[in-house]
Amino acid sequence: MLELGGNGAAAPNGDLIKDISEATFMQDVIETSKEVAVIVDFWAPWCGPCKTLGPALEKAVTEARGKVRMVKVNVDENQQIAAQLRIQSIPTVYAFANGQPVDGFQGALPASELKAFIDRVVQAAGGEAGGGLAEAVEAAEAMLAEGAVVDAAQTFAAILGEDPQNAAAHGGMIRAHLALKEVEKAEQLLAAVPREIVSAPEIEAARAQVELARQAAEAGPLDELRAAVDHDPDNHQARFDLATALHAAGDIEEAVEQLLELFRRDREWNDGAAKDQLFTIFDALTPQDPIVLKGRRKLSSMIFA
Repeated sequence: MLELGGNGAAAPNGDLIKDISEATFMQDVIETSKEVAVIVDFWAPWCGPCKTLGPALEKAVTEARGKVRMVKVNVDENQQIAAQLRIQSIPTVYAFANGQPVDGFQGALPASELKAFIDRVVQAAGGEAGGGLAEAVEAAEAMLAEGAVVDAAQTFAAILGEDPQNAAAHGGMIRAHLALKEVEKAEQLLAAVPREIVSAPEIEAARAQVELARQAAEAGPLDELRAAVDHDPDNHQARFDLATALHAAGDIEEAVEQLLELFRRDREWNDGAAKDQLFTIFDALTPQDPIVLKGRRKLSSMIFA
């Protein structure tokens, strides 16, 4: 096992695995991930689980033979980037591809799950990864997009019959029931997701969509809320409720704009509710969705203004 002096950067791997700082994060993570997937390990010297995860993750990255790179960020020395990425506990691992976060998990994982994580990251970056059921998942997603919800649900169920820990199929099943307006059933399916994959991006996205569906059921009249905001632009609760109603009506882009305006006016209102709601909406969409890209860019510009 590799020792973790300086977070255990393995010298023989050269640029494959290395320590970085806030000063080099943009180049070593964002820019580099446009060429090859980058895994970011957030750690601290006092973190016991980090000493287990670090070497295991290094081994998995090395075995991927250049399909991914790994960087390590000491959160004690790089608190700003940790705060920006909402690191709440360590170890936390994020994966970036094409300049955007595409996957992640918290805590130490066994070697088999680390390999599956690497495979997902490689696939997200456009490389080759394992998974004979990938085509079936794609077909089910196409059915769901085309409105053949029942057929999609049956296909997702068949996939889960072969691979009970297929995060994409679990997420698809949950979204299928949301499409059928069966929010309670979707919540039950979410609660039944295997513990090993609860942090998978497909499950996080489904969780965000369930939360938004709950809110949609309580959304107020759109016209009344818009009138309330027009009458008093500093009525933050009305603007927040308007964003909820807009999202429920399918106008996601304007919902995001209203939340960004609320954040601009008072970022601390209701314990930062505007930013939290923005992240919920972003999590429910794909990382490359234009609404997500535009919204994250605007939010970041306000945070760091």
